[in-house]
Amino acid sequence: MEQRHLGRTGLRVSRIGLGTLTWGRDTDERDAADLLKVFWEAGGTLVDTADVYGDGEAEYLLGQLMEGLVPRRDLVIATKAGSVPDPDRRFDGSRGHLLAALDASLSRLGTDYVDLWQVHAFDPETPLEETLGALDIAVSSGRARYAGVSNFCGWQLAKAATWQLAAPGVRTRLSSTQMEYSLLQRGVEREVLPAALDLGVGLLPSSPLGRGVLTGKYRHSTPADSRGASEHLAPFVAPYLDDAASRIVDAVATAADGLATTPLQVALAWVRDRPGVVAPIIGARTAQQLTEALSVEALSLPDEICQALDDVSAPVHRYPDQDWSTL
Repeated sequence: MEQRHLGRTGLRVSRIGLGTLTWGRDTDERDAADLLKVFWEAGGTLVDTADVYGDGEAEYLLGQLMEGLVPRRDLVIATKAGSVPDPDRRFDGSRGHLLAALDASLSRLGTDYVDLWQVHAFDPETPLEETLGALDIAVSSGRARYAGVSNFCGWQLAKAATWQLAAPGVRTRLSSTQMEYSLLQRGVEREVLPAALDLGVGLLPSSPLGRGVLTGKYRHSTPADSRGASEHLAPFVAPYLDDAASRIVDAVATAADGLATTPLQVALAWVRDRPGVVAPIIGARTAQQLTEALSVEALSLPDEICQALDDVSAPVHRYPDQDWSTL
C-alpha cells in the first residue's frame, strides 16, 4: 500500500487507516484479529483507536493482538485522549487528565510509546496552551512520537497549530487533525481543510463512507445486521438517511456501475484523493468488508467522475466564503 507523509513531518503512514471504534464492544477478539491480519498483509500500517473506545477495551484488544499476531514495529499506532464519560463535562483537556490518560493507554496497549497521540476534542474550560503543553511533555518524554488533534473546528485548529509554531521553547508541531469527511459530510472544506493545508497539518478523515451509507446498503432498507439496525449505533447512522443523502448515494452507485466497481470503492477513492487528505480511517465490521475497501488501492477516479460527484454533493458556502463583492 502506498505510504504518505503525515502533514509536514517525517512520519509515513499507509494511505488507508484501520479504525477500532467498535472493538471490544461489537467486534470481538476473533473478528478484530481477522481485521488486523488482513490490514497488515495488505501493507496497512496506521491503526487508529482511543482511550474511550469500548471503555478502553479497544486499546487492550489491540495490545493483545500486537503481542501474538502483528509485530509492534510494523504498525503506526494512533490513539486519543480527552473525552470523558461525564454528563457535566464531555471533554477534559487539562494537563493532568491527558497525561494520566496517556499512561493508561500505554498500559492497555502494552507498549512504551504511541506513534501518534491526539487530543480527542477541544476543551473550552481549559486554556489551550495547557492542553498543548501536555502534547509537548508526551513527545519530549518519549511516550508519543508525534501529536495531533481531533474534532477541532477551523479557528481552533489554526490557533493550536500556530501556537505550536510560534510559541518560544521546544514545541511539538501538530502533524494531524482527525475529522469526519465524506461525500455526505464536506463541512471541513469550509475552514478546517484550508487551515490544515496552510499550516502543514495532515487530515485523517473519519467516517469516509458516510457512516456506511455510501456503500449503498441502505438504499432500499436497513439490513438487520447493519449498524443502522443496532440499538446504540442507529442514531449515528440516521442523519445520513435523508433525501439529500439518497441523491448522493444514487450518484455514487451510478458511477460505480460505469466503472465496474462498487459504491464503497468509489466513495473511498474520492475522499482518499482529496487535497490535504493523508489517510481515511475505515471502521470495517468484517474482514470481507475491509478487503473490499483495501482493494481501492488500484482505483483512481477519472476527472469527469470526480467532478460529477463534487457537483452532486457540493455544500452551500456563502458569506464570508464567496466574494463579498458579488453579494
